[in-house]
Amino acid sequence: MTEQLDPDRAEHSVEAEAALAALSARYETDRLRWQLAVSAGGVGSFDWDLRTGRLDWDDQLLEVFGVTREQFGGTIEAFDALVHPDDRARVQAALDAAIESVAMYVAEYRVLRGDGTLRWVKARGQALAGPDGRTVRLLGAAYDTTGERDAEARVDRVLETMPGAFFLLDDEWRFAYVNTAAQKMLGVPRDDVLGGVLWELFPALSGSVFDEQYRAAAADGEPRAFEAYYPAPLDRWFEVRAWPGPDGLSVYFDDVSARHAAQDEARAARELAEASSRRLSLLADVGNDLSSTLETEEAVRRLARHLVPTFGTWCLVTMSEDHRQLRDIAAWHQDPERRETVTSYASLRIDALAPESYLFRALRTGEPVTVEDATSAISQVLTGAARDVLRELAPRTAYAVPMRARGRTVGAITLFLDEDSPDLAPDDLTLLVQLADRAGMALDNARLYQGQRAIAAGLQRSLLAAPAEPDDLHVVARYVAAAEAAQVGGDWYDAFVQPSGDTVVAIGDVMGHDTPAAAAMSQVRTLLRGIAHTSGGTPAEVLRALDSATKALHIDAMATAVLMRLEQSDEQRRRGTTTLRWTNAGHPPAVLVAADDAVSLLESRPYELVLGLDPATPRTDHVIEVARGSTVVLYTDGLIERRGEGLLAGIDRLLSTVREVLPRARAAARGDSLLDLDLLVDLLLERLTPGGEPDDDVALLAVHLAPQA
Repeated sequence: MTEQLDPDRAEHSVEAEAALAALSARYETDRLRWQLAVSAGGVGSFDWDLRTGRLDWDDQLLEVFGVTREQFGGTIEAFDALVHPDDRARVQAALDAAIESVAMYVAEYRVLRGDGTLRWVKARGQALAGPDGRTVRLLGAAYDTTGERDAEARVDRVLETMPGAFFLLDDEWRFAYVNTAAQKMLGVPRDDVLGGVLWELFPALSGSVFDEQYRAAAADGEPRAFEAYYPAPLDRWFEVRAWPGPDGLSVYFDDVSARHAAQDEARAARELAEASSRRLSLLADVGNDLSSTLETEEAVRRLARHLVPTFGTWCLVTMSEDHRQLRDIAAWHQDPERRETVTSYASLRIDALAPESYLFRALRTGEPVTVEDATSAISQVLTGAARDVLRELAPRTAYAVPMRARGRTVGAITLFLDEDSPDLAPDDLTLLVQLADRAGMALDNARLYQGQRAIAAGLQRSLLAAPAEPDDLHVVARYVAAAEAAQVGGDWYDAFVQPSGDTVVAIGDVMGHDTPAAAAMSQVRTLLRGIAHTSGGTPAEVLRALDSATKALHIDAMATAVLMRLEQSDEQRRRGTTTLRWTNAGHPPAVLVAADDAVSLLESRPYELVLGLDPATPRTDHVIEVARGSTVVLYTDGLIERRGEGLLAGIDRLLSTVREVLPRARAAARGDSLLDLDLLVDLLLERLTPGGEPDDDVALLAVHLAPQA
């Protein structure tokens, strides 16, 4: 007679076995260790793949059924053949129900072994769903319950040898079973836990994720999987799987604190890298903005908008002019509605601040100054209307950071934070100091550049004498230095009268942009003037003589030029016309604005070489008779050239611009002139050199032939 085990204890064993089976379904990577564990307990496992029909039994289960692997065949039909005929329908119904609802499979049935003996087998498994939610696999375990009295011991061995921590809670939340791994993780002796109530032994669980998930699983009968942190004394992160069953709640949990720590470290490293990247990006952006313009105040205005709201609520940027005078030249607030108030404060505060104030201290020491309780503290060193405006802005904290360059303080950044903004972290304050240093260097560079550019422009103009202006002509000349070069260059113009009474105008460009180019330009211009005056030759004759002279005098210079002579006979004077005679040595063509507003180029065909290459180069005079009231515009290539653009496009733009501005110049005419030549020239420079900062030097010479009485 087969001995019977207490049904409650048997059910307890089966419940634990089912938990083990479900665990294996979720953790394929632990399957080998699990199979070793179940084998050690005399439990066999099965795996039925519904897609292929393949039913795999391990060696232990083959032994339970008393068949070899070859005899079994690995099909559900082979399994059915081994089940007692009276139990087949019940077993099939249990299988169908589990498959249909993707649920647990539980069955106990008799088996007809190959040796003719009859044994009882108890099986429990879990249906697993595929992507479409339908069962694709049934995984479980079975064991011989004929000798049921040994089942509990076998299951205990399985639970003890399983790799994860496991415990069973009964319906009253008391610990019914705790394996060795669970005892170690919980940090409490097993004897102190068994029979104890979960919530009493571990009060920190109340109201936690554990509490919520355990109670939900017990209430709806659905398994739960989650990760949660348990505070001290455990102070660990756990990955938890909880399966409700007839005997209570089976719980598997694993300590994943190391993984969370690694994730936290990776997150912190990523945040640190992102913060570093943001800092570098901000430094680069500020550097690009500060270096993209050498106009001091524009550079500073750009800086203010980088700092807010990245660092604070609003800020002011102060510049020290001539080492003495301070001026707030940039103000910005993150709230558009308060920017006008900040601008008002900026216009008042320098004169209202006491000498011992935080700003002057930062400027004197060259060190950052932090002001806590800023509204109150600054109000004490502030007078007049500025104090009222500051109280309206109500900053909580202020930072004054000096801007330094080349051993001198050139200004300061004052950053303000309101009540909603946290104080700057040490790294952010360090970055603010770095930005201030970059801004200081940019300001000092701009100061040096502007000084050098002013010197260069003054020297350049000193090399160019004022053009002659006969009574019947109006001559206007302009020179604009390149934005990116604070050096003298080779562009030049001239206008003078030959002994014959004819007026000669010239424009040219000696190649190069440095002191040697300026020196060569001065020599070429002086030679041309002398040759034209003494020889009285035509423009072509003068340039031929100039080519010969520069070679003979070893003047190493190549230059482009247009030389034009305005001639008028008595007959032409009666008719109101003038002859333009010119020659062109590789220079952009002059523009003719006729008295009737027609705009055209004074072309020179064939094109001839620049000066300084070959003294034997032929030079050709070109002649045209024009009506009085006409205007001639001569210019250097800086007026029309653009990066990445052909010269013809620039010439077309010049012609279009002349046509656009001509009506305004006509309307502004005074006296006997038919147009305001100064206005015409200034409008051309304004339209063709935006901001007055061309990429290359520009020389411009315009001659208006006023009508004669």
